[in-house]
Amino acid sequence: MDEKIKRPIKDERDREIQVQSESWSLGFLTAATQVLTILCLVKGNPAWKGSLALLFIGAGAQLFYKYHKYEEKPYLWMGLVMGLIALALFLWFGFTG
Repeated sequence: MDEKIKRPIKDERDREIQVQSESWSLGFLTAATQVLTILCLVKGNPAWKGSLALLFIGAGAQLFYKYHKYEEKPYLWMGLVMGLIALALFLWFGFTG
């Protein structure tokens, strides 16, 4: 019988697999959100505002992470701009029909 060995301690390979799986899932989630945004916009559903806000939050989060690692101000400023756009879209979505 071919049994898998259970390892009690995670190694570097496990961490790489975890990071890659999160990266892949984020890519698919971003693509699905883009499709949802377009569908809502085409159908006249106001949920496109909230969906678009999620995309801006994702972009802002990526820029903040890059700022944290590279410590270069343009990443910080663009992350803030993306966050403000997301906030404006959420408020627009939340207070209008």
